[in-house]
Amino acid sequence: MRSRIERLFDNIEEGRAVFVSGYPNIFYYSGFTSEDAWLIISKDTRLIVTDSRYTVQAREQAPDFEIVDCAKGWRKIFEAVAEEEICFEENALTFGFFEKLKHNAVGKRFYKAQREIDAPRRIKDSAELKLIADAEHIGDMAFSHMLEFMRPGMTEREIALELEMFMKKHGASGLSFATIAASGVRSAMPHGVASDKIVKRGELLTLDFGCVYKGYCSDMTRTVVFGAPDGRQKEIYDLVFKAQTAAIGGIYEGIGCADADRIARGIISEAGYGKNFGHSLGHSVGVEIHEMPCFSPNSKDTLVSGNVMSVEPGIYIDGWGGVRIEDLIAVIDGEVVNLTSSDKNLIAI
Repeated sequence: MRSRIERLFDNIEEGRAVFVSGYPNIFYYSGFTSEDAWLIISKDTRLIVTDSRYTVQAREQAPDFEIVDCAKGWRKIFEAVAEEEICFEENALTFGFFEKLKHNAVGKRFYKAQREIDAPRRIKDSAELKLIADAEHIGDMAFSHMLEFMRPGMTEREIALELEMFMKKHGASGLSFATIAASGVRSAMPHGVASDKIVKRGELLTLDFGCVYKGYCSDMTRTVVFGAPDGRQKEIYDLVFKAQTAAIGGIYEGIGCADADRIARGIISEAGYGKNFGHSLGHSVGVEIHEMPCFSPNSKDTLVSGNVMSVEPGIYIDGWGGVRIEDLIAVIDGEVVNLTSSDKNLIAI
């Protein structure tokens, strides 16, 4: 596969340089793991601008880049860039810093290019796919551990903390996002971050969690029940399970992302719960937990080899609770591979 920077310039107009300021793209294009840095890239230029605290680290992690101390000043740094037109990440710059850059980049013109700079990250290479699979495996191990650990009477926060500690003890450098541990009526909140609520017998608990492993994210969701499930809990769970299973089974390389969403949404809507499934079916995962493309009803994208996607239908009923099941899938050499191995049957704790 061609290099990431070569693929970057497939999307950038000839003769323009690229200014990278957001950590995900700094890491993706250079391998440098500090947020206190900026990249300036052109066909002939590879610069990491950082300060003296990180120069040794930058040399080790990004040997193909020239290291420039930001103490040199932005005016002199930009004087060394031959290109007069510079693309930048408009979502990763504050207005104040952007004004500072424009003031110091004498004779330069800036162009918004977030989408173009992000674009190569949509397609993961074999090394990236391996790291995401490894991160997801840590999540699978964590869920198995939690099935032995969790008991009624624990708080959501206690459960989330144990889950997070397990992942970090088994290789994770951090969390993909704040762990969602939502029980009882709180499980109707798709992003119900763990609280001090006690999980009681008879309640559903939704766990949505992920970790970062060597720079790449994992993401999975499982919903369990404390004690024997009642009839409605089984009905809603079985419906979400059916929708998720059908979606994964119906996804293939070349499918429209909106069509993938429609598989699960159609099943849930036909059962009368369409209004209770308000989010998209899934999103891409990589160096960030939410990347493009997206399994959305409005998406114009098509699934291609190298895409890694979550598949996560859910039903959320205010005042009752909710169910979500999520796996990560990847398209590898034209085949859809499920990276998540945890049991998806309704588990009673």
